[in-house]
Amino acid sequence: MRCDSHVHIVGPADRYRQVPERTYLADVAALNTLKRHGAARGIGRFVIVQPSFYGTDNSATLDALDALGGNGRGVAVIDPAATPAETLAEYHRRGIRGLRINLYSPIRVLGDDSLDAAFAATANIARAMNWHVQVIAPLLVLLGNASLLAQSPVPVVIDHFGLYGDKRPDDDEGQQLLDLLHNPHVWIKLSAPYRLADGPLSTQPDRAWLSAMLSAAPGRCVWGSDWPHPPAHDTHRGAGVAVPYRTLSYAALVDDFIAALPSADLADQIMRDNPARLYEF
Repeated sequence: MRCDSHVHIVGPADRYRQVPERTYLADVAALNTLKRHGAARGIGRFVIVQPSFYGTDNSATLDALDALGGNGRGVAVIDPAATPAETLAEYHRRGIRGLRINLYSPIRVLGDDSLDAAFAATANIARAMNWHVQVIAPLLVLLGNASLLAQSPVPVVIDHFGLYGDKRPDDDEGQQLLDLLHNPHVWIKLSAPYRLADGPLSTQPDRAWLSAMLSAAPGRCVWGSDWPHPPAHDTHRGAGVAVPYRTLSYAALVDDFIAALPSADLADQIMRDNPARLYEF
């Protein structure tokens, strides 16, 4: 079964509280809607990633994992200094397999802008739980911490093509990212092309970057839709203002990604086999 390795579930705001520091009010993005989108393209497994506007309250993510049963896995956000072992054990039982560090969102859940400050404590917990650490950060932040990530004691998953911006695979910065991907514990999500330089509604992956990343780490690439396609940061208008999600076609994201690959076998590897290993399906 194929897997969408990067989605968000958003419940009603009166049931699942969004943090006061949020920069917009996120609308409902229901699991049943996501499942319908996936089923139309043969996708029945989902990795639910904790969004920034829920802070460290993982309730919506966990409830969605409960509903998915064996077809769901999750990536949580926690305060490493304030999360007891029994809570971590419950998270694992309900499907959490990773911890996220977010240095991309305008919201800073734990109030720090540096990767090295957050990474050690998060990685220590991930190692104890046999989880991974997922990092979302702009390319230059990743490269500024390349040694830290290369020496990680746990698997590292990099979000959204490494948020390479306007850099190219043959740039110095691009080569440094590809060098990082050669480490056998570093994975990357081939997700959300619209967050990159091609435009806010793009559904087509950059083929040069896609080819380079697949050459560097074919067994450690996974695909994700980033559903429900969060709005661009420059459209946020404050905590009380609802901003619509990007008007993208889930089907087009899937179809355009598969069309950019050289074979159906490779699509199965990226969308079925690789996530099955990483997330323990």
